Amino acid sequence: MITCIGAAPGIAIGRAFVLPTWEWDVPDQKMDVVDLTREFERLTEGIRTSRCEIEDMKKEVKEMVGPEESSIFDAHLAILEDPVFMSEIRGIIERQYKAAEVAVKEAIDHFVTMFDLLDDEYMKERAADIKDVGNRLLKHLLGAPEIKLPSDTQPYILVAKELSPSQLVHLNPQHVLGIVTMVGGKTSHSAIMSRAMGIPLVAGLESKREEPFQTGELLVIDGDEGVLFVDPDEETMRIYEEKRQRLQRKKEQLQLLAEVEPVTRDGEQLMLAANISSLKELETAMKHGAQGVGLFRTEFLFMDRSEFPSEEEQFDVYRRIAERASGHPVVIRTLDIGGDKPLDYLALPEEDNPFLGYRAIRISLDHHDLFLTQLRAILRASAFGDVRVMYPMISSVDEVHQAKKLLLKAMRQLDDRGEAYRSDLPVGIMIEVPAAAAIADLLAEEVDFFSIGTNDLVQYVLAVDRMNEQIAHMYHPYHPAVLRMLRMTANAAHDRGIEVSVCGELAGDERAIPLWLELGVGKLSMSPQSLLRVKHRVLNTTASLARETGKDCFRLSRSGDIERLLSEFVAPVV
Repeated sequence: MITCIGAAPGIAIGRAFVLPTWEWDVPDQKMDVVDLTREFERLTEGIRTSRCEIEDMKKEVKEMVGPEESSIFDAHLAILEDPVFMSEIRGIIERQYKAAEVAVKEAIDHFVTMFDLLDDEYMKERAADIKDVGNRLLKHLLGAPEIKLPSDTQPYILVAKELSPSQLVHLNPQHVLGIVTMVGGKTSHSAIMSRAMGIPLVAGLESKREEPFQTGELLVIDGDEGVLFVDPDEETMRIYEEKRQRLQRKKEQLQLLAEVEPVTRDGEQLMLAANISSLKELETAMKHGAQGVGLFRTEFLFMDRSEFPSEEEQFDVYRRIAERASGHPVVIRTLDIGGDKPLDYLALPEEDNPFLGYRAIRISLDHHDLFLTQLRAILRASAFGDVRVMYPMISSVDEVHQAKKLLLKAMRQLDDRGEAYRSDLPVGIMIEVPAAAAIADLLAEEVDFFSIGTNDLVQYVLAVDRMNEQIAHMYHPYHPAVLRMLRMTANAAHDRGIEVSVCGELAGDERAIPLWLELGVGKLSMSPQSLLRVKHRVLNTTASLARETGKDCFRLSRSGDIERLLSEFVAPVV
């Protein structure tokens, strides 16, 4: 048994296919001065061709697993346009009179070595993106064929030193049972995409096995526990085959719950909705029994394009989602850009800390035409279903007042055009910054519902970026300070008589159900993949006992003790 990193869950049993390394030997060629122009032209053409390929792959991934995962390729496009990286390449060509492919290879090696020296796992994994983009550019400069995966063989476990998003795009889940990579971890892009595609992955094998893997070797991988077996004995095969079959049966059994109401053993109902970014994700959510959309992330309509979507384009998407939800509520969040979601065609200022900067509602309130266009589209869609609007990143009552005025203006504009809409459109806000939780009682006087965005709330309360590997261990969703913010928000909503829901990752964590029952949170919105698992937990929960556990959590002073108590509460269900 080899212990490694479990980067994407699941069990895979099969023969290995070892992927050749996507790298080429580049002779160190020098040129005459007269050749410089030609080398710059070759570089420009290689960049153009690489950009087209990456954009095509992004579209393919968007169709396959959704827009969030496809945004991985934005980082690749950004590398092709990065002035530091490109300046390094051009400088080598111009100063050292080297061929374009030599300059690209030297620039790749320089930046990858620099990142590898940093004591930061996240930055080391980003070095893989530079290698991926650089090798794609090298492929075109050298005229080399792209290494492709087998498509006409028996299903296999793919083994690679590292697997780039470019290669993952072409994976067929019906052929690939699992993935083994020598490098990488849970935050690598290959791990993110593997989880989205439902392919088990283990990583970090580089120093765990002296001899190289061979195509045809029998492998067993466990992406949950992070273990790998090479040529396992019969007993190991039997154990993991049984485990694999149990997981498959559980998945099939959970699907039977799609049409079952999420009601606790003692008769209390929780509403389980979905977080989505596209109509395709809504289709998956509805198949898993979603009771509507608790969060539609509209920013993905604005990404991967060269201009703002028109009112008609937005209206068409919102309308189709409202109709497909079949009478269930659809909460549409207005544009949440900035931070880690820039738009190429909207010039935003460079910021030292964009997550604390110009983003979300702050941008919308400064760009009235942009905001009014979206509000009109949402209002028009409200004539076709139970549509609601929600504003992100609210931190003051003033922001709510400004947004209300613009909503009224959008209504008057539609009245002038004779367009139908719901005049009493429910208006809500995201509670995702500590300021909003602290004045939740004041905000509750202004809106119809709260939705707690726990992802950002936890990060802001604890001042911990969960994507920063050096401090990720300090990201504790069950920190007493976070729980107090949750209670403050829920109490304010109840006192005013408005709905309060949760739409962050905690909503999909079944261990948190005692907290929601204790706080009186009746609606949870989560990824489509989490719906059936959480519903299963609700059906096997006694609300009265869960509340007692929830009360005990609020008496504890340490995150670990709270998490252990909640884990113990959910442990009995199999």
